[in-house]
Amino acid sequence: MFDKILIANRGEIALRVIRACREMGIRSVAVHSTADADAMHVRMADEAICIGPAPSVESYLNMAAIVSACEITGAQAIHPGYGFLSENANFVQMLEDHDITFIGPRAEHIRMMGDKITAKETAKALGIPVVPGSEGGVPDVATAKKVAGGMGYPVIIKATAGGGGRGMKVAKSEAELETAFRTARSEAKAAFGNDEVYIEKYLQKPRHIEIQVFGDGRGNAVHLGERDCSLQRRHQKVFEEAPGPCITPEQRAEIGAICANAVAKMQYAGAGTIEFLFEDGQFFFIEMNTRLQVEHPVTEGIFGVDLVREQIMVASGNYLSFRQEDLEIRGHAIEVRLNAEKLPNFTPSPGKVNTFHAPGGLGVRMDSALYSGYRIPPYYDSLIGKLIVHGRDRPEALARLKRALGELIIDGIDTSVPLFFALLENEDILTGNYNIHWLEKFLANELG
Repeated sequence: MFDKILIANRGEIALRVIRACREMGIRSVAVHSTADADAMHVRMADEAICIGPAPSVESYLNMAAIVSACEITGAQAIHPGYGFLSENANFVQMLEDHDITFIGPRAEHIRMMGDKITAKETAKALGIPVVPGSEGGVPDVATAKKVAGGMGYPVIIKATAGGGGRGMKVAKSEAELETAFRTARSEAKAAFGNDEVYIEKYLQKPRHIEIQVFGDGRGNAVHLGERDCSLQRRHQKVFEEAPGPCITPEQRAEIGAICANAVAKMQYAGAGTIEFLFEDGQFFFIEMNTRLQVEHPVTEGIFGVDLVREQIMVASGNYLSFRQEDLEIRGHAIEVRLNAEKLPNFTPSPGKVNTFHAPGGLGVRMDSALYSGYRIPPYYDSLIGKLIVHGRDRPEALARLKRALGELIIDGIDTSVPLFFALLENEDILTGNYNIHWLEKFLANELG
């Protein structure tokens, strides 16, 4: 087991890893930029070291500085959290070259799933159902028209190296295809330095369902059910729940077994999430995230497992501590992402938090790095916390979420909290009747 782990991240996820380390008797090292000198993860860690100026590229994305921090502090392993370097295969390779353990999958698996075309081909070969689409990248408009015509409109053009909705355009007819194709390539080039795109059938009203998987790199793997992440704004999730309101036990068992078997065949090590679009009872693979997800607490809530602890155990050479038959869903969990944003336009709202009070009580978990007097820096993602609730069933979880939101105090900045109060008054949310387009339409009608 490791004696000391460095957390190459900030905010609530850094705190999450520090807490797991403390329970396991492992010393933690926080890294921080100059802008985060007073951050809570710096205060909570056993040691802290500054790795650069405020901009991420000079600090949290500075691989050489992070490796140097490991060498200075004697940390044997790095937990990347999510975002930043968590899915950077070159970073993993650098750590291997310096005899530092990366708490996550091997570089080859990150590379494999980081390229959308390779990921889709791999998934298909492993027996995972995929969305009908082009075989590899589409080089020009003429080829795009041929591919789209063969599968039928509407279609979606996606960047091979894409993420976060960038380099992604829908064409509902051939007349729209050329503009959508050229725009997607242009966005992809600007965002990722790679203008290669591919084409898939565009599903009309799908839900976004993701399967949590975990492997130990030795052929042992399990699935921990699904999360429904369909409530999204600009392809960014804002509300996640588990189990999914629309998934039957039979569907869960079938797609879960497919995913777990695929991960076992890959000899995959650590936490991963296989994401699908779900429509008319069918699952269609879209990507695999080779890291811990922001919404992992809802899975922890219904299964009673510590995914970060398991990540650390597997990375240190242990087998999985649980088998598939040990995993049983208990109740329902919901997470809402709290952002420092001003509605209705969701513009960033950094600044000083005059008062912060976290809700509590049975079934309530607050993952946040806020404290009264903390000044939120303007340089990073607007996520400032996650409110997670757990109940015996979905109605109880929804009631608990409403109660907890009423107890939450974040004074001094604007937040996305009013959005969740509005959602909890909507009949579609209360009945679970929504898809990936629902929230955008709601915002246009209710908050626009």
